[in-house]
Amino acid sequence: MKFCVVLVLVLQIAICLGQTYTSRFDNINIDEILSNKRVLNNYVRCVLDEGPCTAEGRELRTHIPEALRTSCAKCTPSQQKFVRKGANFLIKNDPDQWKRIAKKFDPEGKFAPQFRQFLNA
Repeated sequence: MKFCVVLVLVLQIAICLGQTYTSRFDNINIDEILSNKRVLNNYVRCVLDEGPCTAEGRELRTHIPEALRTSCAKCTPSQQKFVRKGANFLIKNDPDQWKRIAKKFDPEGKFAPQFRQFLNA
């Protein structure tokens, strides 16, 4: 009986480790968002809980804490590109917005070094 319980737990862990976030929004045009200051600001306000959100924005906001902690371990390849491109854009072109996002989701800065490695990979 104990063996069955252990086996079920191991299988659940294996299934969880293999999961990725929904790919429903993988075809978002990140370049279009980044090139339009109004649209980009709307996404930033959404992420910071300061304004309304699109479905994509809500999805993004719910996954940011885990993606930050795990360096986007559950992100699809498209999402990894999206996150890298978007974050690096904000870091370079709008560091104040990036600092606000980082402060909200990582106030102690404990995930910043590993996330920075992910961004530069």
